[in-house]
Amino acid sequence: MRITEHVLRRAWHRTAAGSDLLDDIMLPPTGTSPDQYARRVAEPGGLFLVLDEAGTVRGHRDPHHEVFATQDLDQALYFAAEDTVRRLAEHIVAHSPGRGPAANLVTGQAGLLDRIDPAWGDRFRSGGMDRTAAGTARPCGRDPLECLAWIAGTWRDQAPYTHLAFFRGEDVDAEHIALLHGADPVQVAAGTRLSDLCGTDGSGRDLGELPWETLCFGREGDWTYLLYHDTPPGTRADRAALAGLGVTDTVLLSACSAKAMHTFEHTHDGERVADDVGAIELTGYDRGRAPFYRGGRLDFLNRAIRRAELDHPELTDEFELFLHALDTALGLRLPERDLKEGRARAARWAGAGGR
Repeated sequence: MRITEHVLRRAWHRTAAGSDLLDDIMLPPTGTSPDQYARRVAEPGGLFLVLDEAGTVRGHRDPHHEVFATQDLDQALYFAAEDTVRRLAEHIVAHSPGRGPAANLVTGQAGLLDRIDPAWGDRFRSGGMDRTAAGTARPCGRDPLECLAWIAGTWRDQAPYTHLAFFRGEDVDAEHIALLHGADPVQVAAGTRLSDLCGTDGSGRDLGELPWETLCFGREGDWTYLLYHDTPPGTRADRAALAGLGVTDTVLLSACSAKAMHTFEHTHDGERVADDVGAIELTGYDRGRAPFYRGGRLDFLNRAIRRAELDHPELTDEFELFLHALDTALGLRLPERDLKEGRARAARWAGAGGR
């Protein structure tokens, strides 16, 4: 059956009639073009449903940000209900004495969806687009701040480095990655550690004054990591050079605290994995709301983030939740003690002096 506005509203009415939570006015606003967003949506970021002549329902968070597309009526109703109970859950936790909104928002959404349809509650907990993904994720069962998320607080302010780059492939060598990006070959060959770089230029500067001239590198699990502020002009590795080292996957996290920009970029076989959206901003992630296109190439991260939200309501920092999800979904890690104690492999940029 082709979905029209009449069909959608009639189905929503039936759903609301069987629920003690919903009514007819709670259906998100609808239209025929994303350009109508500003006129129809009361609050920026609210859900707007665009129905086209082919019967496709497209969800928008602004005129240029499509978050799902479906010709399945149940999916369309679910996404509408997901947005509605989000607003209800925000109101409930904000008026619940002694219960913080961040800690209880996601479980509250799940519980409200259970009351409408238990299958919808399961779907929400899975973080997936439909019921087939429900129940597939296992609880974390470990410290969420180990492996990668421990760096969230300082990295927000570009410490210890602005860029956290990760490279995966068969036998990807950390030293080769460092050299390809412009590391001093003498220091790489010598096995220089971060602590060795204190005052090595004879100026008496301590490590805190040197990070813009240095990079750290190493291997953790399946990934080689490279941490740096910025590479010298002409030294940034290109796609062909990385492929020559056997790199198949990359992840780049970049921070610019002055502009409040914190971006995530993932590539596979040289192709950016982003569902045709622009730069992915971590600040665009809103707890309890899937940050990536539903059913798209990054939907696996939607599921990992939802798992993190449910497993770790004690994490009140969205950066911690996002990085923990990258850890569980992709296996990204950084050696906390080695970096904090200066034992991580490091080098200056070639030509920066201090050899």
